Amino acid sequence: MSAPLPYRPILETLVGFDTTSRNSNLELITWVEQFLAGYDIASKRVANADGSKANLYATVGPVVSGGIVLSGHSDVVPVDGQPWTSDPWSVTERENKLVGRGVTDMKGFLALALAHVPVFKTCSIPVHLAFSYDEEIGCLGAPSMIDAMRAELPDPRLAIIGEPTSMHPVIGHKGSSNWTVNITGHEAHSSLVNHGVSANMVAIELMAELSRLAHELRESADPNNGFDPPQATLTVGLMQGGTAANILARQASFTFDLRCPPGDDPDAIIAPFLLRCAELDAEISARFPECGVVVTRKSAAPPLRPENSEEAVQFVRKLTGDNSAATTVPYAAEAGQFQRAGFSAIICGPGSIEQAHQPDEWIAIEQLERGARFMQNLARELA
Repeated sequence: MSAPLPYRPILETLVGFDTTSRNSNLELITWVEQFLAGYDIASKRVANADGSKANLYATVGPVVSGGIVLSGHSDVVPVDGQPWTSDPWSVTERENKLVGRGVTDMKGFLALALAHVPVFKTCSIPVHLAFSYDEEIGCLGAPSMIDAMRAELPDPRLAIIGEPTSMHPVIGHKGSSNWTVNITGHEAHSSLVNHGVSANMVAIELMAELSRLAHELRESADPNNGFDPPQATLTVGLMQGGTAANILARQASFTFDLRCPPGDDPDAIIAPFLLRCAELDAEISARFPECGVVVTRKSAAPPLRPENSEEAVQFVRKLTGDNSAATTVPYAAEAGQFQRAGFSAIICGPGSIEQAHQPDEWIAIEQLERGARFMQNLARELA
């Protein structure tokens, strides 16, 4: 069996690509294509509508059924406004940790998978690599890749999504949907509130409605559903509006996300809020036809349901040597999308979500070493 490559140079290369979700990821995808081609491994892109971003998947080993999917996203969250103490686009070692944007979420897992390509290539059962785009803004990229894999690949046994779990198996995650609310008001002097409509004041009313709904969800949650926090959550992440203190604002907008545990119906939860938006839209447009409230759902990712996960848990435990109980996580991921497409799916990867999305994002070298042993055990299992 071939020896794995050192993962750290690969990680340094991947981190060096600024794949913040607002940017293209094509430089990283091209590099991965060339890396795989060096081992005579063909890969396939699944691009977005305008070709500015792409998923990539490849089969390492024979094209037979029973393979294992190793999946992760190539995009990262922004570093804007964060007080980094080193260059976020390079890997810095500090006290047995590696620091850099994406080292935990989740280029560390991608680097480990790529480092073991020489080993996987000799196996009699394949490893399917699956690298997506735009996970961080609503799991937008993966569905088209998953559909292509489902149509073209022999049935894999399992999809392992390498989100950071400290190498513990995770069998459930919340679903998420992302919404933007745009309000167009009618400008007037701020003393003449009856002569116009302040988009900001409408936005405040609607955000208060979301806050009230979030409180109701917290009060009615099942505390024993295995999630922390147990309830569906509503948070406003962005808000903008107005031009001056003494002008009724013409434009206001805010973006919020709704994260629901399996079993909760996000459409039913959000319905009262959407009804209130429609009522306000009718009231405003009746006075000023060019004004109103527009609500747009930007994304919707399904939850990962824990049902029928026993075989996947046993398989991952065999690779990690960790016999602790499988858990659930409050974040959303692409595992639910794999599951919805008919794959058996589970989450397991190096690092902790608590280290992600923050300045000086870091991962313990010990976690990467555990991830490397996981990959080596996987190769032995597939040999």
